[in-house]
Amino acid sequence: MFNMRYDFITVGGATEDITVYTKEGTIINNPHDLLCQRMIAFEYGAKLKVDRAYSTFGGGAANASVCLARLGVRVAALIAIGTDGRGERVAKNLSAHKVDISCLERLRGESTGFSFLVVGQSNEHVVFSNRAANKKLSIGPREIKKINNAEWVYMTSLSGKWREALRNVFKTRTKIAWNPGHIQLHTGFKVIGKFLKKTEVVIVNKDEALELVLSDPRNKNRQRKFLNNIKNLLKIIKNWGPRIVVITNGRFGAYAYDGHEFYFQPVIKERRRIDTTGVGDAFGSTFTAGLKIFGGNIAKALKLSSYNTASVINQQGAQNGLLTRRGIMEKMKHL
Repeated sequence: MFNMRYDFITVGGATEDITVYTKEGTIINNPHDLLCQRMIAFEYGAKLKVDRAYSTFGGGAANASVCLARLGVRVAALIAIGTDGRGERVAKNLSAHKVDISCLERLRGESTGFSFLVVGQSNEHVVFSNRAANKKLSIGPREIKKINNAEWVYMTSLSGKWREALRNVFKTRTKIAWNPGHIQLHTGFKVIGKFLKKTEVVIVNKDEALELVLSDPRNKNRQRKFLNNIKNLLKIIKNWGPRIVVITNGRFGAYAYDGHEFYFQPVIKERRRIDTTGVGDAFGSTFTAGLKIFGGNIAKALKLSSYNTASVINQQGAQNGLLTRRGIMEKMKHL
Protein backbone atom coordinates (compact mmCIF):
# COMPACT_ATOMS: atom_id res chain seq x y z
CA MET A 1 0.00 0.00 0.00
CA PHE A 2 1.35 3.41 -0.99
CA ASN A 3 1.75 6.16 1.59
CA MET A 4 -1.06 8.70 1.41
CA ARG A 5 -0.04 12.32 1.68
CA TYR A 6 -3.59 13.69 1.53
CA ASP A 7 -7.02 12.58 2.63
CA PHE A 8 -8.51 14.55 -0.28
CA ILE A 9 -7.46 16.33 -3.43
CA THR A 10 -10.10 18.58 -4.96
CA VAL A 11 -10.13 18.99 -8.74
CA GLY A 12 -12.02 21.69 -10.61
CA GLY A 13 -12.46 25.44 -10.56
CA ALA A 14 -11.53 28.47 -8.46
CA THR A 15 -12.96 31.96 -8.82
CA GLU A 16 -13.39 35.32 -7.23
CA ASP A 17 -17.10 36.12 -7.00
CA ILE A 18 -19.05 39.36 -7.13
CA THR A 19 -22.58 38.92 -5.76
CA VAL A 20 -25.32 41.50 -6.20
CA TYR A 21 -28.72 41.45 -4.52
CA THR A 22 -31.76 42.89 -6.24
CA LYS A 23 -35.53 42.76 -5.81
CA GLU A 24 -36.08 43.76 -9.42
CA GLY A 25 -36.38 40.20 -10.74
CA THR A 26 -39.58 38.19 -11.17
CA ILE A 27 -39.80 34.42 -10.68
CA ILE A 28 -41.57 32.72 -13.57
CA ASN A 29 -42.84 29.14 -13.38
CA ASN A 30 -42.36 27.31 -16.66
CA PRO A 31 -44.46 24.12 -16.96
CA HIS A 32 -43.42 23.63 -20.59
CA ASP A 33 -39.81 22.58 -19.94
CA LEU A 34 -38.99 19.86 -17.42
CA LEU A 35 -35.34 20.96 -17.35
CA CYS A 36 -36.12 24.67 -16.83
CA GLN A 37 -39.07 24.74 -14.45
CA ARG A 38 -38.32 28.12 -12.79
CA MET A 39 -36.72 31.24 -14.24
CA ILE A 40 -35.77 34.74 -13.08
CA ALA A 41 -36.83 37.52 -15.46
CA PHE A 42 -35.83 41.20 -15.63
CA GLU A 43 -37.45 44.00 -17.58
CA TYR A 44 -35.80 44.40 -20.95
CA GLY A 45 -33.79 47.63 -21.24
CA ALA A 46 -34.38 48.64 -17.62
CA LYS A 47 -31.80 50.15 -15.27
CA LEU A 48 -32.07 47.92 -12.22
CA LYS A 49 -31.42 48.81 -8.60
CA VAL A 50 -28.82 46.78 -6.66
CA ASP A 51 -29.59 46.58 -2.94
CA ARG A 52 -26.11 45.43 -1.86
CA ALA A 53 -23.01 43.74 -3.30
CA TYR A 54 -20.15 41.58 -1.98
CA SER A 55 -16.83 40.19 -3.16
CA THR A 56 -16.03 36.65 -2.00
CA PHE A 57 -14.25 33.50 -3.22
CA GLY A 58 -15.80 30.56 -5.01
CA GLY A 59 -15.36 27.83 -7.59
CA GLY A 60 -16.29 24.20 -6.95
CA ALA A 61 -12.86 22.80 -6.10
CA ALA A 62 -11.84 25.84 -4.05
CA ASN A 63 -15.08 25.76 -2.06
CA ALA A 64 -14.79 22.02 -1.47
CA SER A 65 -11.16 22.28 -0.36
CA VAL A 66 -11.93 24.99 2.20
CA CYS A 67 -14.89 22.97 3.46
CA LEU A 68 -12.77 19.83 3.85
CA ALA A 69 -9.91 21.70 5.52
CA ARG A 70 -12.29 23.15 8.09
CA LEU A 71 -13.50 19.62 8.80
CA GLY A 72 -9.95 18.73 9.79
CA VAL A 73 -8.86 16.52 6.91
CA ARG A 74 -5.65 16.90 4.92
CA VAL A 75 -6.60 18.47 1.60
CA ALA A 76 -4.88 19.92 -1.44
CA ALA A 77 -6.51 21.89 -4.25
CA LEU A 78 -5.64 20.98 -7.84
CA ILE A 79 -6.83 24.10 -9.65
CA ALA A 80 -5.56 26.59 -12.24
CA ILE A 81 -5.20 30.32 -11.58
CA GLY A 82 -3.64 33.21 -13.47
CA THR A 83 -0.67 35.27 -12.39
CA ASP A 84 -2.92 38.26 -11.80
CA GLY A 85 -3.97 39.88 -8.53
CA ARG A 86 -7.14 37.85 -8.45
CA GLY A 87 -5.11 34.63 -8.60
CA GLU A 88 -2.93 35.76 -5.71
CA ARG A 89 -6.01 36.53 -3.65
CA VAL A 90 -7.45 33.08 -4.41
CA ALA A 91 -4.17 31.38 -3.39
CA LYS A 92 -3.85 33.41 -0.17
CA ASN A 93 -7.42 32.59 0.78
CA LEU A 94 -6.78 28.85 0.37
CA SER A 95 -3.58 29.05 2.42
CA ALA A 96 -5.38 30.97 5.16
CA HIS A 97 -7.79 28.05 5.46
CA LYS A 98 -4.91 25.52 5.67
CA VAL A 99 -5.46 24.10 2.19
CA ASP A 100 -2.24 22.77 0.64
CA ILE A 101 -1.56 24.90 -2.48
CA SER A 102 1.49 23.00 -3.74
CA CYS A 103 -0.69 21.53 -6.51
CA LEU A 104 -1.86 24.91 -7.83
CA GLU A 105 -1.17 25.54 -11.52
CA ARG A 106 -0.16 29.19 -11.96
CA LEU A 107 -0.55 30.07 -15.62
CA ARG A 108 1.43 33.06 -16.87
CA GLY A 109 -0.58 35.44 -19.03
CA GLU A 110 -3.94 33.99 -18.02
CA SER A 111 -6.62 35.68 -15.93
CA THR A 112 -8.14 33.90 -12.94
CA GLY A 113 -11.72 32.68 -13.02
CA PHE A 114 -14.47 35.13 -12.20
CA SER A 115 -18.19 34.80 -11.44
CA PHE A 116 -20.99 37.34 -11.28
CA LEU A 117 -23.98 36.22 -9.23
CA VAL A 118 -27.43 37.78 -9.21
CA VAL A 119 -29.53 36.97 -6.14
CA GLY A 120 -33.26 37.56 -6.26
CA GLN A 121 -36.02 38.06 -3.70
CA SER A 122 -36.15 34.40 -2.64
CA ASN A 123 -32.34 34.32 -2.19
CA GLU A 124 -32.00 31.84 -5.04
CA HIS A 125 -29.41 32.82 -7.59
CA VAL A 126 -28.16 32.67 -11.15
CA VAL A 127 -24.47 32.69 -11.97
CA PHE A 128 -22.61 34.22 -14.92
CA SER A 129 -19.25 32.50 -15.03
CA ASN A 130 -16.00 33.34 -16.81
CA ARG A 131 -13.92 30.16 -16.61
CA ALA A 132 -10.67 31.88 -17.71
CA ALA A 133 -7.64 29.96 -16.30
CA ASN A 134 -9.94 27.15 -15.18
CA LYS A 135 -10.18 26.12 -18.84
CA LYS A 136 -6.43 25.46 -18.88
CA LEU A 137 -6.34 23.04 -15.95
CA SER A 138 -4.09 20.15 -16.94
CA ILE A 139 -4.28 16.61 -15.58
CA GLY A 140 -1.20 14.81 -16.87
CA PRO A 141 1.27 12.25 -15.48
CA ARG A 142 2.54 14.65 -12.78
CA GLU A 143 -1.00 15.40 -11.57
CA ILE A 144 -1.99 11.72 -11.71
CA LYS A 145 0.93 10.95 -9.40
CA LYS A 146 -0.27 13.63 -6.98
CA ILE A 147 -3.83 12.30 -7.06
CA ASN A 148 -2.52 8.82 -6.32
CA ASN A 149 -1.12 10.27 -3.10
CA ALA A 150 -4.65 10.87 -1.82
CA GLU A 151 -7.35 8.60 -0.44
CA TRP A 152 -10.12 10.55 -2.20
CA VAL A 153 -10.57 12.86 -5.17
CA TYR A 154 -13.44 15.31 -4.89
CA MET A 155 -14.07 16.43 -8.47
CA THR A 156 -16.29 19.33 -9.50
CA SER A 157 -17.01 21.13 -12.78
CA LEU A 158 -14.32 20.92 -15.46
CA SER A 159 -13.94 23.06 -18.58
CA GLY A 160 -11.52 23.50 -21.49
CA LYS A 161 -10.05 20.11 -22.47
CA TRP A 162 -12.16 18.52 -19.79
CA ARG A 163 -12.60 15.14 -21.49
CA GLU A 164 -8.86 14.51 -21.35
CA ALA A 165 -8.73 15.69 -17.74
CA LEU A 166 -11.66 13.45 -16.84
CA ARG A 167 -10.11 10.39 -18.45
CA ASN A 168 -6.86 10.97 -16.59
CA VAL A 169 -8.52 11.43 -13.20
CA PHE A 170 -10.28 8.10 -13.72
CA LYS A 171 -6.94 6.43 -14.50
CA THR A 172 -5.94 6.89 -10.87
CA ARG A 173 -6.41 4.31 -8.12
CA THR A 174 -7.97 6.90 -5.81
CA LYS A 175 -11.64 6.82 -4.71
CA ILE A 176 -13.60 9.42 -6.68
CA ALA A 177 -16.49 11.55 -5.46
CA TRP A 178 -17.93 13.45 -8.41
CA ASN A 179 -20.17 16.50 -8.58
CA PRO A 180 -20.27 16.91 -12.38
CA GLY A 181 -20.61 20.39 -13.81
CA HIS A 182 -23.02 21.77 -16.39
CA ILE A 183 -20.65 21.05 -19.28
CA GLN A 184 -20.32 17.39 -18.31
CA LEU A 185 -24.05 16.95 -17.69
CA HIS A 186 -24.92 18.60 -20.99
CA THR A 187 -22.96 15.96 -22.93
CA GLY A 188 -25.13 13.38 -21.23
CA PHE A 189 -25.03 9.71 -20.49
CA LYS A 190 -23.39 8.80 -23.80
CA VAL A 191 -20.19 10.62 -22.81
CA ILE A 192 -20.00 10.50 -19.03
CA GLY A 193 -21.98 7.33 -18.31
CA LYS A 194 -18.93 5.08 -18.67
CA PHE A 195 -17.14 6.98 -15.89
CA LEU A 196 -19.96 6.48 -13.42
CA LYS A 197 -19.01 2.79 -13.22
CA LYS A 198 -15.75 3.86 -11.57
CA THR A 199 -17.28 6.49 -9.28
CA GLU A 200 -17.53 5.93 -5.55
CA VAL A 201 -20.02 8.76 -4.95
CA VAL A 202 -21.91 10.90 -7.47
CA ILE A 203 -23.68 14.03 -6.18
CA VAL A 204 -26.20 16.01 -8.23
CA ASN A 205 -29.26 18.13 -7.56
CA LYS A 206 -32.70 17.10 -8.78
CA ASP A 207 -32.59 19.22 -11.96
CA GLU A 208 -29.16 17.80 -12.83
CA ALA A 209 -30.38 14.27 -12.15
CA LEU A 210 -33.32 14.83 -14.50
CA GLU A 211 -31.03 16.17 -17.22
CA LEU A 212 -28.71 13.21 -16.88
CA VAL A 213 -31.49 10.61 -16.84
CA LEU A 214 -33.25 12.16 -19.86
CA SER A 215 -29.97 12.14 -21.81
CA ASP A 216 -30.27 8.34 -21.97
CA PRO A 217 -32.59 7.53 -24.93
CA ARG A 218 -34.10 4.66 -22.95
CA ASN A 219 -35.74 7.22 -20.64
CA LYS A 220 -37.12 9.65 -23.24
CA ASN A 221 -40.64 8.26 -23.07
CA ARG A 222 -40.88 8.06 -19.29
CA GLN A 223 -43.89 9.79 -17.75
CA ARG A 224 -43.39 13.16 -16.03
CA LYS A 225 -44.71 11.74 -12.74
CA PHE A 226 -42.18 8.91 -12.88
CA LEU A 227 -39.28 11.28 -13.56
CA ASN A 228 -40.28 13.68 -10.80
CA ASN A 229 -39.95 10.84 -8.26
CA ILE A 230 -36.45 11.11 -6.82
CA LYS A 231 -36.31 7.43 -5.87
CA ASN A 232 -36.74 6.54 -9.53
CA LEU A 233 -33.92 8.90 -10.50
CA LEU A 234 -31.69 7.39 -7.80
CA LYS A 235 -32.33 3.86 -9.06
CA ILE A 236 -31.65 4.73 -12.69
CA ILE A 237 -28.35 6.47 -11.93
CA LYS A 238 -27.31 3.74 -9.48
CA ASN A 239 -27.83 1.15 -12.22
CA TRP A 240 -25.16 2.96 -14.23
CA GLY A 241 -22.54 1.88 -11.71
CA PRO A 242 -21.67 4.38 -8.94
CA ARG A 243 -21.51 2.91 -5.42
CA ILE A 244 -23.56 5.72 -3.85
CA VAL A 245 -25.89 8.23 -5.53
CA VAL A 246 -26.86 11.47 -3.76
CA ILE A 247 -29.58 13.82 -5.04
CA THR A 248 -30.25 17.12 -3.30
CA ASN A 249 -33.59 18.87 -3.67
CA GLY A 250 -33.24 22.29 -2.08
CA ARG A 251 -35.71 22.98 0.71
CA PHE A 252 -37.13 19.48 0.30
CA GLY A 253 -34.03 17.76 1.63
CA ALA A 254 -31.54 15.26 0.24
CA TYR A 255 -31.66 11.61 -0.75
CA ALA A 256 -29.06 8.88 -1.11
CA TYR A 257 -29.13 5.33 -2.42
CA ASP A 258 -26.51 2.59 -2.25
CA GLY A 259 -28.44 -0.13 -4.08
CA HIS A 260 -29.75 -1.60 -0.83
CA GLU A 261 -31.37 1.22 1.09
CA PHE A 262 -32.83 4.66 0.41
CA TYR A 263 -31.80 7.43 2.79
CA PHE A 264 -33.55 10.76 3.31
CA GLN A 265 -32.32 13.80 5.22
CA PRO A 266 -34.65 16.78 5.69
CA VAL A 267 -33.14 20.24 5.70
CA ILE A 268 -31.95 21.60 9.01
CA LYS A 269 -33.54 25.00 9.42
CA GLU A 270 -31.07 27.83 9.08
CA ARG A 271 -31.35 30.86 11.38
CA ARG A 272 -31.29 33.21 8.40
CA ARG A 273 -31.38 32.51 4.67
CA ILE A 274 -28.73 34.93 3.44
CA ASP A 275 -27.04 33.30 0.45
CA THR A 276 -27.40 29.89 -1.24
CA THR A 277 -24.14 30.24 -3.18
CA GLY A 278 -21.87 27.22 -2.68
CA VAL A 279 -24.51 25.11 -0.96
CA GLY A 280 -23.98 22.24 -3.40
CA ASP A 281 -20.21 22.31 -2.89
CA ALA A 282 -20.61 22.34 0.89
CA PHE A 283 -23.13 19.51 0.86
CA GLY A 284 -21.22 17.21 -1.49
CA SER A 285 -17.78 17.66 0.05
CA THR A 286 -19.14 17.40 3.60
CA PHE A 287 -21.01 14.22 2.67
CA THR A 288 -17.84 12.65 1.29
CA ALA A 289 -15.86 13.72 4.37
CA GLY A 290 -18.66 12.28 6.48
CA LEU A 291 -18.22 8.88 4.87
CA LYS A 292 -14.58 8.98 5.97
CA ILE A 293 -15.30 10.36 9.45
CA PHE A 294 -18.16 7.93 10.17
CA GLY A 295 -16.72 4.82 8.52
CA GLY A 296 -19.11 4.78 5.59
CA ASN A 297 -22.31 5.58 7.53
CA ILE A 298 -24.51 7.26 4.90
CA ALA A 299 -27.19 8.51 7.30
CA LYS A 300 -24.64 10.28 9.52
CA ALA A 301 -22.85 11.72 6.47
CA LEU A 302 -26.15 13.18 5.22
CA LYS A 303 -26.85 14.69 8.65
CA LEU A 304 -23.36 16.22 8.76
CA SER A 305 -23.92 17.77 5.33
CA SER A 306 -27.25 19.27 6.33
CA TYR A 307 -25.73 21.02 9.36
CA ASN A 308 -22.97 22.49 7.22
CA THR A 309 -25.24 23.71 4.45
CA ALA A 310 -27.58 25.35 6.97
CA SER A 311 -24.56 27.24 8.32
CA VAL A 312 -23.38 28.26 4.82
CA ILE A 313 -26.80 29.64 3.91
CA ASN A 314 -26.67 31.67 7.11
CA GLN A 315 -23.74 33.79 5.89
CA GLN A 316 -22.65 35.64 2.78
CA GLY A 317 -20.55 33.75 0.21
CA ALA A 318 -19.76 30.13 -0.50
CA GLN A 319 -17.10 29.68 2.20
CA ASN A 320 -17.76 32.07 5.10
CA GLY A 321 -20.33 29.94 6.92
CA LEU A 322 -18.51 26.62 6.75
CA LEU A 323 -18.29 24.90 10.12
CA THR A 324 -15.15 23.53 11.74
CA ARG A 325 -15.00 19.86 12.68
CA ARG A 326 -15.31 20.78 16.35
CA GLY A 327 -18.29 23.01 15.68
CA ILE A 328 -20.15 20.52 13.54
CA MET A 329 -19.48 17.64 15.95
CA GLU A 330 -20.92 19.74 18.75
CA LYS A 331 -24.11 20.01 16.73
CA MET A 332 -23.99 16.26 15.98
CA LYS A 333 -23.48 15.09 19.56
CA HIS A 334 -27.13 14.21 20.03
CA LEU A 335 -27.24 12.18 16.82
